[in-house]
Amino acid sequence: MKSDIEIAQSICLKPITEIGKKVGIDFDDIELYGKYKAKLSFEKIKAVETNTPGKLILVTAINPTPAGEGKSTMSIGLADALNKLGKKTMLALREPSLGPVMGIKGGAAGGGYAQVLPMEDINLHFTGDMHAITTANNALSALIDNHLQQGNDLEIDQRRIIWKRVVDLNDRALRQIIVGLGSPINGIPREDGFDITVASEIMAILCLATDLKDLKARLANIVIAYRYDKSPIYVRDLKVEGALTLILKDAIKPNLVQTIYGTPALVHGGPFANIAHGCNSVLATTTALRLADYTVTEAGFGADLGAEKFLDIKVPNLPKAPDVIVIVATLRALKMQGGVAKTELSFENIEAIQKGFANLKRHVENMRKYHIPVIVAINEFVADTEAEIHALKTLCKEIDVPVELASVWANGAEGGLDLAKTVMHLIAQETADYKRLYSDEETLEEKITKIITQIYGGKAVQFGPKAKKQLKQFTELGWDRLPVCMAKTQYSFSDNPFLLGAPTDFTITIREFVPKTGAGFIVALTSDVMTMPGLPKVPAAMNMDVSEDGTALGLF
Repeated sequence: MKSDIEIAQSICLKPITEIGKKVGIDFDDIELYGKYKAKLSFEKIKAVETNTPGKLILVTAINPTPAGEGKSTMSIGLADALNKLGKKTMLALREPSLGPVMGIKGGAAGGGYAQVLPMEDINLHFTGDMHAITTANNALSALIDNHLQQGNDLEIDQRRIIWKRVVDLNDRALRQIIVGLGSPINGIPREDGFDITVASEIMAILCLATDLKDLKARLANIVIAYRYDKSPIYVRDLKVEGALTLILKDAIKPNLVQTIYGTPALVHGGPFANIAHGCNSVLATTTALRLADYTVTEAGFGADLGAEKFLDIKVPNLPKAPDVIVIVATLRALKMQGGVAKTELSFENIEAIQKGFANLKRHVENMRKYHIPVIVAINEFVADTEAEIHALKTLCKEIDVPVELASVWANGAEGGLDLAKTVMHLIAQETADYKRLYSDEETLEEKITKIITQIYGGKAVQFGPKAKKQLKQFTELGWDRLPVCMAKTQYSFSDNPFLLGAPTDFTITIREFVPKTGAGFIVALTSDVMTMPGLPKVPAAMNMDVSEDGTALGLF
């Protein structure tokens, strides 16, 4: 079979103006970025505000493994299948980060015959949103250092500046740096560091803001540092929220593209789910809901991270909660969760599937705690055997969860028809009655304890010395009423990436908190989780190239 990029490049794309018409988006409603990409205008977003939202389908997955789960691929294939069944459907997905594209993934726009296009553009610079976020973030860093240099009227304690620079690449050498070296004209020497762009609070803010006014207000509320008396300093104290909003005035507009089958897709924003909240923008999801009868969206990594944050952080900012949750699994990944090595995954192993099913079962039970119907989607691989499929279906039946096979990678929309029909049936038969895991009135400690015990399956939370001091400080500042965004390994329910399956009786350690008051949540850093990833031994970038006619090569 052709590679993902070969399939993508074989498709004759339709003008984006034609794609938009399917959901009532006219030429005057968009700002073109070439023939096949566009941004929605604020006028169009405003015009549909009174439309009744359609049905919302959230796609999530079991904990990721090197075997692959295919959450984005399944989201795209499901949307295409719903459209094929005559339902007016849209996608709302995240933008890929160049970090994992150049590092491990090599591309993040779906796969096989379930892709969003043009995949090369989406995986690279797209419409420039990532660059705008990076620029706004680093402009703020430059303005902070300039304020220090020009007399420091705000009395910023340079030892307590918490705002970091960012770059949209995996670059471990930048995690901890010193700036301002050389001479007095080069600034005030101090410790600093880089995060990856998708971990920037500005990325989170862009994805949660509802319009330019809200964007500016959120930017103004970012905590950048503390004074010598330990009181917080905000962007509004620097009086630069207007300049930052100006840099982001186009980036906040959702991007319109298409799937291989011509399904309209809003691809916008891209926070990681292991160090941020892992969901595409509120503007994109909300607008899709008001344009289409069905909206398919996804949350990053496993349901313990992305889906929990979608439901506890993003949903309160949406016009409605999901009507159904789809949990994606593969037999290969379940075998890995059951202890099988990657090299042995091609061999039938029902015992490993039964053991690895514990991971899937916990995710199903967790999502049901939000009082939303759940369905399991098995992403088919050619090596899957009938006996293995039967075993998984039997296990799903035992916990009374619907399950459907889907072969959207190989067969596109046709491969997702059974799943689409079951999803529609489930929505029609069961009414979601969304309930959040915790309330704003609960303390940070109570919220974290609920996530760890009720979602992760742990027995307790332990706070490090710095985290303990911050709990007291944040309570005094009133920040303890904000939602919690857990920064944790994606590979395990625990904070140990090697503890697979469905571990219990573990304790998770919170080493530090990072206030994201502009975004409206508090990040809890667990164990040794990094906000700037590193590259693998053989980065995907080593297989990438471009031909003499400008054709992209090697994006998987």
